[in-house]
Amino acid sequence: PWHELPNYLTYARCISIPIFLALSYYPVIMPNRAPVLSLLFAVASITDWFDGFLARRWDVTSPFGAFLDPVADKLMVSTALIVLAGRYGGIVAIPTAVIMAREVGVSALREWMAQRGARDSVKVGMQGKIKAALTMVSITLMLLVPEGVGLESVAWTKYLGVLGVGGAGSVVEGVVNDGLAWMLGPSLLMLFASAFVTVTSGSVYFKAAAPVLLGKE
Repeated sequence: PWHELPNYLTYARCISIPIFLALSYYPVIMPNRAPVLSLLFAVASITDWFDGFLARRWDVTSPFGAFLDPVADKLMVSTALIVLAGRYGGIVAIPTAVIMAREVGVSALREWMAQRGARDSVKVGMQGKIKAALTMVSITLMLLVPEGVGLESVAWTKYLGVLGVGGAGSVVEGVVNDGLAWMLGPSLLMLFASAFVTVTSGSVYFKAAAPVLLGKE
């Protein structure tokens, strides 16, 4: 039925996670791996917005859908970030750790506040939406960078010491590495921006919850 479409989109996003993970490594030789992974992640990101939009527009929200939607979103983003951290090393691993730590902390805070009937005080705000958009766009662009393109293609990474080394590897047969290599630098900067907004938005939630956390309410 049409009113189940939002839930089906969420299920599809969940199914795309193991597919994304498998395609990140197999087959070993896959000349079009970068655009395939980027497209898969981009489509999953779009469905994250679209299923929520349809559910609200058609007024067909369900408790299960409300639970699964943010879970699927966080799992997809976390999986992509871990794959990229494995490819580029510390320069991606550090913002990844910040983003994932914030998600765990805020999720635990919301659950705790919900038990006390104060979940609305830590509902998603504008900073959280900006963080999500920055993270998804940065990952989509970084996934477009062809295999074999390392951090040496980004001029400013040489000033980061050990963090500026990673991602280099044998050029995969059939892949032209020069065309989209320029996306690595901007996507890294966007990921850093996302990590910064992650911290600031997370602090807003904890500040709002402080009276309850400190027993003043």
